[in-house]
Amino acid sequence: MVKVELIATATFGLEALVAREVKDLGYEDVQVEDGKVTFKADLSAICRANLWLRTADRVKLKIGEFKATTFEELFQSVKALPWSEWLPKNATFPVDGKSVRSKLFSVSDCQAITKKAIVEHMKEKYKQQWFDEDGPVYKIEVALLKDIATLTIDTTGAGLHKRGYRDLSAPAPLKETLAAGMIMLTNWNWERPLIDPFCGSGTIPIEAAMIGKNIAPGMNREFVSETWTNLDKDLWREARKETHDLAKYDRELNISGYDIDGKVIKFARHHAQLAMLEEDIHFQQRPVQEISSSKYYGYIITNPPYGERLNEKSEVERLYKEMGKAFRSSMETWSYYIITSHKGFEKLFNQQATKRRKLYNGNIETQYYQYYGPRPPRRKQED
Repeated sequence: MVKVELIATATFGLEALVAREVKDLGYEDVQVEDGKVTFKADLSAICRANLWLRTADRVKLKIGEFKATTFEELFQSVKALPWSEWLPKNATFPVDGKSVRSKLFSVSDCQAITKKAIVEHMKEKYKQQWFDEDGPVYKIEVALLKDIATLTIDTTGAGLHKRGYRDLSAPAPLKETLAAGMIMLTNWNWERPLIDPFCGSGTIPIEAAMIGKNIAPGMNREFVSETWTNLDKDLWREARKETHDLAKYDRELNISGYDIDGKVIKFARHHAQLAMLEEDIHFQQRPVQEISSSKYYGYIITNPPYGERLNEKSEVERLYKEMGKAFRSSMETWSYYIITSHKGFEKLFNQQATKRRKLYNGNIETQYYQYYGPRPPRRKQED
């Protein structure tokens, strides 16, 4: 059985979640580093990881790794890698690059040398001097960190946050991968109610519904490696069949999304329809001050405005104070999970978080404030 080494890239703060997801897929040889999770698996993992990973950014195929302090070392080491095992004669193979704390700091030179070395490798293997590059795309990256070069091929294409259900954008959209991570950092499960009082275009409620019904996030999109001629199409067929076999479409969920902006509520309903989850989520125009529920022991998971702009700061600070009052007065048995970059959130909310976690929403450093509610009473066992 052919084994490959894969790298699932991750936003800072979500690496442990990505590693947990990889292990849940049955892959055990897992290494966690800043921004990435590396694991070894069979070829089907290319398909399954792309289809199932909710919190990773993309999945890369690792071709090789070596030390390079001169351009000659880089050229010879890249040329020696087994490119012809993956790149067909007509492969389109653009080369991206990055360099951090390395002697070879010119990214453009590293890209050009890597491209030239791959071409020279293919000339020798395919016995031809010219390659048209009019076939499937194999996007290559040369990444140097402290003089160690890692060569990868992207298997994903558009980032994994592109689930295929969001085509309308609300202000300050939350990436689907971060929304899924926020949910997975809680103890929420499909039997418990969930409310997002600042739902915007619906990302958190939709991601929660997908998690609740065990719907693979990549089920309704395509990946660049599906076009690769040297990756057996049966592997993709089997992996996609697994996503349908494991989905729990019949589960009844209690998920609601509220927002003061009626326009974005329309966006949210549209996106839920595209995700085929419109029957599973209740969206309603409602200000956070009017939040309420007849349910107990539920979860509030939300991404409120941050007040990053000076003219919005005082309004957002007043909003945080009102949030605290509303949550404590009408949702006292609920747990709250709130992400924001505002340094004074706990003071304004008037309650210290049970736990905090640093996360990045795009380039914005945030804290994920976690307020644990009381545990629900144990169900009495029937005689």
